[in-house]
Amino acid sequence: MTWEYEERAWKNGFEAVCGVDEAGRGPVAGPVCAAAVILPGGIVIEGLNDSKKLSEKKREKLFDEITENALAWSVSLVDERVIDEINILQATFRAMRQAVDGLTRPADFVYVDGNRSQGLDLPHECVVSGDAKIPSVAAASIIAKVTRDRLMRQFAEQYPQYGFEKHKGYETRAHDEALLTHGPCPIHRMSFLKKFYEKHPEAPR
Repeated sequence: MTWEYEERAWKNGFEAVCGVDEAGRGPVAGPVCAAAVILPGGIVIEGLNDSKKLSEKKREKLFDEITENALAWSVSLVDERVIDEINILQATFRAMRQAVDGLTRPADFVYVDGNRSQGLDLPHECVVSGDAKIPSVAAASIIAKVTRDRLMRQFAEQYPQYGFEKHKGYETRAHDEALLTHGPCPIHRMSFLKKFYEKHPEAPR
């Protein structure tokens, strides 16, 4: 992973170049989490990559290294109630905006992982697979993923019957079986469970 993208922004006169990514768009339970990170130029963080390509142990180690060395970082959570109300895409955009707005050092340019964004007031560029190409976006993907996973482990203590510590709210066979037995809990996204209930109309609600 090179600094090609950040260097391009720096050459265009931007100084505080921020990467933004999210975690948790696909699960049927829990919030969506976005992170924004501004890294010092040229810093070497060994193993920095798309969070999905890293082990949990490696992500946790990198989380500490990123938060210790970043010029600024921020996370934002948008919960299941809001996701059900405005849909996951709009909730993701909201989380990204809030993460950027929450930076202690304001960004002046943003790289967004993916192919679209909405509502960012700053100059920005969307980059597909940016979390595998741009150091600050990779760092944001790790911060978002670790933050959300930690939260889902806390929810697992609150709602132990669902196994959130294992699947982090994604739909798995074990998760479906828990829903069939217990029905949904307060952190389930009801808009995401429509297909489940079409398939299992007998399941408790």
